[in-house]
Amino acid sequence: MAGPFTLKPLPWAEDALAPTISARTIEFHYHKHHKAYVDKLNTLVEGTRYADMPLEQVARATAGGKDAKDKQIFNNAGQVWNHDFYWRSLTPKAVQPGGKLKDCIARDFGSTDALIGQLAEAGKTQFGSGWAWLCSNNGRLSVEKTPNAEDPMAKGINCLLTVDVWEHAYYLDYQNERPRYLQEVLGKLLNWDFAAENLARESEPVRAAA
Repeated sequence: MAGPFTLKPLPWAEDALAPTISARTIEFHYHKHHKAYVDKLNTLVEGTRYADMPLEQVARATAGGKDAKDKQIFNNAGQVWNHDFYWRSLTPKAVQPGGKLKDCIARDFGSTDALIGQLAEAGKTQFGSGWAWLCSNNGRLSVEKTPNAEDPMAKGINCLLTVDVWEHAYYLDYQNERPRYLQEVLGKLLNWDFAAENLARESEPVRAAA
């Protein structure tokens, strides 16, 4: 449906992440789940003050809201932002952390492998649906996990990367084997260049990449 929020194009072809994430999973995840959040959000914000706000501002304004309508708006705004960010956290290209990001990882985790281990643990231990995040606070890196539509961005925390651990992100390819999905994605598809860009924007408002 038409509205202020749109389904952003994927940053790569739908089959670009195969075989780690199949084109069939991307088809359902992007065109069904992600699109449904965008459509629902547009329905919910119609005629409200949120219709004229940027997406991340909507998520921040409604995070933790007690009003039932605000909770619905947050759930959908958060999921739209999270998915926009998730797609850009992945890349079919083989990249490794470099520059300032590499130095920060070494300082705060010891190694890239240790960081990936913490992200995998966060994803595995997130009960139910949710997300695992690499975040930065004034250049200090940390791994976070959030349930459902919640994200650190809504609390003003700078996000560098995320991995989706909702079942629809992996069930067609890995069934109930979330740890195997995490191992494959974290080991092969993380977009460290995107993380470096977000780290460089530390002093700017957090936003999903255009």
